[in-house]
Amino acid sequence: MTTVAELLIEALAEHGVTQVWGVVGDALNPVTDAIRREDRVEWVGVRHEEAAAFAASAQAQLTDRLAVCMGTVGPGAIHLLNGLYDAKKSHAPVLAICGQVPREDMGSDFFQEVDNDALFADVAVFNQTVTSIDQLPLLIEQAGNAALHERGVAVLTLPGDVGGLDLPKHTAVPRFVDEGPRSAPDPEAVRDAAAAINAAGSVTLLVGQGARHARAEVLELAQRLSAPMVLTLKAKEGLERDNPYEVGQSGLIGNHATKIAFDGCDALVLVGTDFPYKAFLPTGKTVVQLDLRGAHIGRRTPVDHGLVGDARLGLEALLPLLEPKEDTKLLDKARSSYDGWLERQQHFADPDYERKPVGLLRRKVDNPEKRVRPELLAAMIDRHAADDAIFTSDTGMSTVWLSRFVRMTGTRRLIGSYNLGSMANAMPQALGAAGLDRGRQVVAFCGDGGLSMLMGDLITAVSHDLPVKLVVFDNGRLGMVKLEMEQVGLPEFGTVLHNPDFAKVAEAVGMRGIRVEDPHDVEAGVREALAHEGPVLLDVLTNPDEIAVPPKPTLVQGWGFAIAKSKEFVDSAE
Repeated sequence: MTTVAELLIEALAEHGVTQVWGVVGDALNPVTDAIRREDRVEWVGVRHEEAAAFAASAQAQLTDRLAVCMGTVGPGAIHLLNGLYDAKKSHAPVLAICGQVPREDMGSDFFQEVDNDALFADVAVFNQTVTSIDQLPLLIEQAGNAALHERGVAVLTLPGDVGGLDLPKHTAVPRFVDEGPRSAPDPEAVRDAAAAINAAGSVTLLVGQGARHARAEVLELAQRLSAPMVLTLKAKEGLERDNPYEVGQSGLIGNHATKIAFDGCDALVLVGTDFPYKAFLPTGKTVVQLDLRGAHIGRRTPVDHGLVGDARLGLEALLPLLEPKEDTKLLDKARSSYDGWLERQQHFADPDYERKPVGLLRRKVDNPEKRVRPELLAAMIDRHAADDAIFTSDTGMSTVWLSRFVRMTGTRRLIGSYNLGSMANAMPQALGAAGLDRGRQVVAFCGDGGLSMLMGDLITAVSHDLPVKLVVFDNGRLGMVKLEMEQVGLPEFGTVLHNPDFAKVAEAVGMRGIRVEDPHDVEAGVREALAHEGPVLLDVLTNPDEIAVPPKPTLVQGWGFAIAKSKEFVDSAE
């Protein structure tokens, strides 16, 4: 006989799922026992279910295949929510298997009972509780297919008395369908968009992760239109390398070249992006948007010509209709600004920067404790990381430094909580990435606040031999919150973190720990961390007052920063 739990795990194994992430618990004991007896599936026991959901989300994003996490009845399921919201907003196909009290106790406010159907109603594209063996295998197939084809979270809840139930002989093993058809935009809409682009003078492209699989077509589009290309953070992967048209990112992590590209164009073409920061987008332009999801068209900026369809198929249809634009003035101006900005950024990556006249003056203003500048740390990681490394980053300043200094050369990959914007994602997402291939280098850009929030799962890296390289930008602050306060004239408050020696914490749980306090030791520390075969934590004390200037700094922001600094000075003097 086959049980409900055995059927579920066999279906996942047949589909190619190799790991399930979670915390064991009584309601799901039949499921974990089925995993124990299935050689094709590894159980990865974490210390917090949120880490399990983040790890599964990372695996789904890296593979475009179904990934799985588990949380038992009540609190275990609740703990999954934040990581599942990250999966939802990242369009990652994740199946969450959740426990529930026995059927006879449902609805009685039993010990640990929560209403899973209500709890997951907003996060899930599929959300059902198995109450009868007659629902199988169809309910399992619906859950997997919904996650895969709607690119989201499916929640399948098993009451405590259901997982061990025997199924009738010859019950079919559920099967999931991976591939869905890719559609091209409407031909008439493509012709209208091409006519608008041809009628415009200069063109700027804003390209997102939805176009990463259309690299050749995107580059041909930029070449034909002599167009500068602004990349979203998630488009760095795959589109940044060997790209003579890209001018970096916009938004708070961006640079002035993107403002030049936006302000100087007559037409703006958005390809595969749902870039949310409307304040950084130009106004008064002819706008063409190509996106797989029609709901994304026009929700960030008014769109004159919307094209709903796959980026590659859409560009293949559009390119033959476009007339070449020979004028490269806007492209040259934006690229010149970008190249100059990159060169200036590299000054901060010099360990001797503060010994030079400009650096010495700046050190007295913003780094009197002579701590490591985060730009130096990020640049050294970029220099020594593998060409096929997978990077993750915590939300906040860690992402700023990664975006500015790590180039997605070769086949590097990039994962972060770039839609939800959660804290504490980098380390568990790195665990998930390492679980896919323990021989591939995985580097996490961790904030000290993010790492300490889920620090218990350092143990998971050790206990499951996940050789992650965790780099902690240890500035003793919630850095982005500090910057946001100061930009509006508020002194920082509640952002100071009293951190332990993270390297010693790592050593205490069996992980290699390295601590760096001197800029001249950064490169050696990075090289040692990346060369270490097992999991390692590199704790680098970085400057808490490092400023990341956005591409369009305003006078109000400047005054706010000055006022905040004066208030902080007064507070510290009292």
